[in-house]
Amino acid sequence: MKGQRFLQTAFWADFKSNHGWTDFFFRKSPDGSLERLESYGADVPTDERLTVLVRRVKFFNIAYIPMAPEFKDRNPDEAVQESDAAEYFGTLESLTASLRKYLPPRTLFVRYDVPVDFTDLSLKDDFVRFTSKGKGYRKSRVDIQPPDTVILPLDRTEEEILQDMKSKWRYNIRLAAKKGVEVTRYTGDSPDFDSAFDSFYELFEQTSKRDGVSFHAKSYYRDLLKRNSGSDVKISLYLARHEGESLAGIITLFCPREAVYLYGASGNAKRNLMPAYLLQWTAIRDAKEFGCPTYDFYGCPPTDDENHPMHGLFLFKTGFGGRLIHRPGSYDFSLSALYGLYEAAEKFRAWWFKVAMKKMHGR
Repeated sequence: MKGQRFLQTAFWADFKSNHGWTDFFFRKSPDGSLERLESYGADVPTDERLTVLVRRVKFFNIAYIPMAPEFKDRNPDEAVQESDAAEYFGTLESLTASLRKYLPPRTLFVRYDVPVDFTDLSLKDDFVRFTSKGKGYRKSRVDIQPPDTVILPLDRTEEEILQDMKSKWRYNIRLAAKKGVEVTRYTGDSPDFDSAFDSFYELFEQTSKRDGVSFHAKSYYRDLLKRNSGSDVKISLYLARHEGESLAGIITLFCPREAVYLYGASGNAKRNLMPAYLLQWTAIRDAKEFGCPTYDFYGCPPTDDENHPMHGLFLFKTGFGGRLIHRPGSYDFSLSALYGLYEAAEKFRAWWFKVAMKKMHGR
């Protein structure tokens, strides 16, 4: 696969460094040793480059390595051998030990999002079972990146991609266009970006109230969309309108390795016009034209469970014809005896926002 995952790009590191994180760049050796780089190191081979993000939390620090280092090439339809997993986690232990001297004092742990894909949920569960706890590390109670997602391959014609969708999805795309829904793409330097972005954020607020979804401050998304100049990463805002009324919007990221649907919002009016379907199809076509090999819908329930509160999201994203992918999530390598206190606080915070707050609002 060409290029870096978007979470390991200089673009993403620079963006996150403007929102509470400090970025560190390294060149890593096969034995787990690290060489600190003053900058991203564009001349360093992709498989040797590592981005580490560090954040201050009260009196302590946490280190985060998103979707890296890469696991060995393998077929996602197959199981990972325990010996291969042990070798990989041994590399993570060595990396953590090498990284420690570069981190700020009172760093509690290093968290890794492990980039191992499975198409079978049971194979992912087996991987987690025999990697959940080892010397100095454990499976995190909270996953940072979505462990389950839908990835649509784009190495086909538009007609072939459409044909692999559920027939109702093709119908809804045509319906939205026939009924006059118009989709416009904006970047941070578009002449009418400000008004489009304000409309999108109003939809975001409606989505939050309706679905109980938490989101960042308005400045976070605005800053993200303004960061397009001089980068091989392309950030876009897509807005669907009907007769001048904004109905839904999405934010996408395109880079040489992948396209990612990062954020989405929809209003409460004219939902029968199916604007979300035309939005996604427009972004998928643009991602294909940009040269992205895949389109990642970025997060959904792990199974087709009608009782899951986000079952509708599962149906929507899988209906476009992609493959359901399962990842093991986050793993923490402790650097302090106080890690357990942070772990307990993080667990409570996750429960508060995902369970308690929704119950208080009747969801």
